Amino acid sequence: MYRSIRTAGHGLKWMAPRWVRECRRGIVTDADVTQSRDYCLNQLKHSDYETYLIRQFVPRSANDAYHALRTLNLELARLPETVSNPTIGRLRIQFWRDTIERVFAGSPPREPIAILLHSAIAQLKSRAGDGSASSLKFWLLRFLKTRERHMENRPFVSLAALEDYSENTYATLMYMTLAFMPMRSVHMDHLASHIGKACGIVATLRGIPVLAAPSTPIQGPSGANLGSTRSPALLLPLDVMADAGLKEEDVFRMGPNAEGLQDAVFHVATRANDHLITAREMLKNLRLGKGPDHDYEHEGEAEHVYSSAAHNVETAGSDIKRGFGVLLEAVAAGDYLKRLENANFDPFKVKKSWKLPWSLWQALRHEQI
Repeated sequence: MYRSIRTAGHGLKWMAPRWVRECRRGIVTDADVTQSRDYCLNQLKHSDYETYLIRQFVPRSANDAYHALRTLNLELARLPETVSNPTIGRLRIQFWRDTIERVFAGSPPREPIAILLHSAIAQLKSRAGDGSASSLKFWLLRFLKTRERHMENRPFVSLAALEDYSENTYATLMYMTLAFMPMRSVHMDHLASHIGKACGIVATLRGIPVLAAPSTPIQGPSGANLGSTRSPALLLPLDVMADAGLKEEDVFRMGPNAEGLQDAVFHVATRANDHLITAREMLKNLRLGKGPDHDYEHEGEAEHVYSSAAHNVETAGSDIKRGFGVLLEAVAAGDYLKRLENANFDPFKVKKSWKLPWSLWQALRHEQI
């Protein structure tokens, strides 16, 4: 119940309840963190079960960060589906941009993801010093900017553009998880880049049946149809669709029977598989004390400048062992690609996976992705 207090010359004024006053002072209690963690886990369990399975194997030091980041990813991925126009979606993105500023300022809003992220950053700083969180704000803001740029669900201009999007979203989520451990290794970031690109491509392929279908109509209080939250969309790269002779309208009208759909999906899926193959070869070579047989294309970019120690191949094996749980994203991506191949590259006919828990356990046991 709200209480009022009398102040001289101002009459009655509202006094906020205690939890609001504490939040304004930046106070986050253990109970707040527990409730926020439970919220994030519940969201992942019901809406991103693959991530919910993988989170059990993420290093404990990065666990809460992983929960918060992946729930944020889920929230942003849903935006085009849940808002009636891109302007509202951008306002929501701005809310998250402001929220991140407040989280790093030490005064998170009363929002579960923000509270859990704030707690994870505080724990990281207590373990590794204030400078350990310096790269995280950059990654988060880049992640938000990329999501905002693709808010309208327009097709990617090219396959290379899809890879750039995947680098700035799914690979960036992996960079942040590694940073929360904390781990600074050019080889682990290189692996994360290839795996993240594969995951971003897989997410695009996985979304075809959902986005190509008409959205649920919005109904007013009287039951009248007020329109839809979005129009059907197909995010496959335009250059790939052109080569396959695939037209967006055909997919919207004919679904899996659209001419060229399977050829286009095969082409895109092959690129995702190439990234996984490259990551597996890298992993094998690094364990043998060899360097990767190609340069890390993002080295030298912002937050990808490394010390000589971070390049040390001799310590790569121990880094891989310590952060292997982060690399398990590759197993989930590979699992989907296998099911897609079994469906003859028809994304409308891909069956649900019941083998993933077993595959993750086997991958962890043998440390193979």
